[in-house]
Amino acid sequence: MIEKRNFYINGQWVAPSVTHDFQVINPSTEEPCAVISLGDQADTDAAVAAAKAALPGWMETPAETRIAMVEKLIALYAERSEDLAQAMSLEMGAPIDMARSQQVGAGSWHLANFIRAAKAFPFERPLGDHAPNDQIIYEAVGVAALITPWNWPMNQVTLKVGAAAIAGCTMVLKPSEQSPLNAMIFAELMDEAGFPPGVFNLVNGDGVGVGSQLSTHPDVDMVSFTGSTRAGTAISKAAADTLKKVHLELGGKGANVVFADADEKAVKRGVLHMMNNTGQSCNAPSRMLVQRPIYDAAVETAAEVAKGVTVGPAMEEGRHIGPVVNELQWGKIQDLIQKGIDEGARLVAGGTGRPEGLNKGYYVRPTVFADVNNQMTIAREEIFGPVLTMIPFDTEEEAIEIANDTPYGLTNYVQTQDNVRANRMARALRSGMVEMNGKSRSAGSPFGGMKQSGNGREGGVWGLEDFLEVKAVGGWAAE
Repeated sequence: MIEKRNFYINGQWVAPSVTHDFQVINPSTEEPCAVISLGDQADTDAAVAAAKAALPGWMETPAETRIAMVEKLIALYAERSEDLAQAMSLEMGAPIDMARSQQVGAGSWHLANFIRAAKAFPFERPLGDHAPNDQIIYEAVGVAALITPWNWPMNQVTLKVGAAAIAGCTMVLKPSEQSPLNAMIFAELMDEAGFPPGVFNLVNGDGVGVGSQLSTHPDVDMVSFTGSTRAGTAISKAAADTLKKVHLELGGKGANVVFADADEKAVKRGVLHMMNNTGQSCNAPSRMLVQRPIYDAAVETAAEVAKGVTVGPAMEEGRHIGPVVNELQWGKIQDLIQKGIDEGARLVAGGTGRPEGLNKGYYVRPTVFADVNNQMTIAREEIFGPVLTMIPFDTEEEAIEIANDTPYGLTNYVQTQDNVRANRMARALRSGMVEMNGKSRSAGSPFGGMKQSGNGREGGVWGLEDFLEVKAVGGWAAE
């Protein structure tokens, strides 16, 4: 049993003010794998006070120095990559090979992209040739509360910490209590990299406790949150009294629009993308909209591909999907699969219950529903599990209408060989991101959504800007 009972505050590992033990459960076995302490108000106050005290000095530190420290962090991150992979595999169920490549790899990818963006970023610049005595200064928002989820832990920690550190913000990180071990390793890396005391602080806790305390704290200037839309709404309301800047990256119900002229691998690619990370991704292509001439064949292909997806323990090497994160999530997914059956969707793969041969652990059968309409519960609600819904359509206009008929707006996908149509779709789809024909967004591309998928953008230049205020100076004199 791993014990992680201390918090990282003001450059030191300190014991919590009050012992509130929380058992972290290994979702592959349903057995406790670690015990952590959850923070109290005194712990939150201490972390915020340390960040506030460190803010003036860190803001005044040259951007080049802050960038160099993140470069050192990347080198240390690489040295501890196996420790990070093992932690995430244990606590949130990512298969170990996937944890090594995708979960750990996402963190180093984002940090490298921030460094590239920051080296070219004009932290101070003239307003323009027409105003030689006006200067624009980008400076840190201030003390930032960073609240991260369990599903892509290092992806989200690095997106927030990397941007905040380079921007000159000081911070308090509250990782998910479901997957805290990787974040505590990351805190060790921040310490080893030599960030000044108080610049980075970590307090474990749950959303009701430390999460709410950070959202309402008068000395916190900004909250950057990734998680559910419900929690994002609560944070926005809590932060309103102190007029904090609030950055939200929330849920999704992405449409993957497959036209009749899509490439032959489009359906298989969409199913495997949906099943990746056991469907626990906010940008998962969970609604596959298929043009009617190829719909029946697409359903057959999707069912075949899903039936070929193997499920197994996270600690085993190989190309399989692991469990979902906890019993609560498992139960929610089971209820939604049953809801799909009850509402008349045609089950073509998977279904309720655990996969054959797995009697313990939060395993879900890779599931595909056909003949879904967009008013069914499984087409409206974010399931956050390996469940794909397939919806037929006839025309491009109908596809756009169905895709946009959702409260979410994170990522949509388009599969077509008609470039003109693809570009029309990209403009028409109401989402923060659109990906075409299996091509991912490039390095430094902004990640984020609109509508109930949140606001703000993470990654690259846009990620830096979210942690910066714009100061306009008139009467600037040449130095």
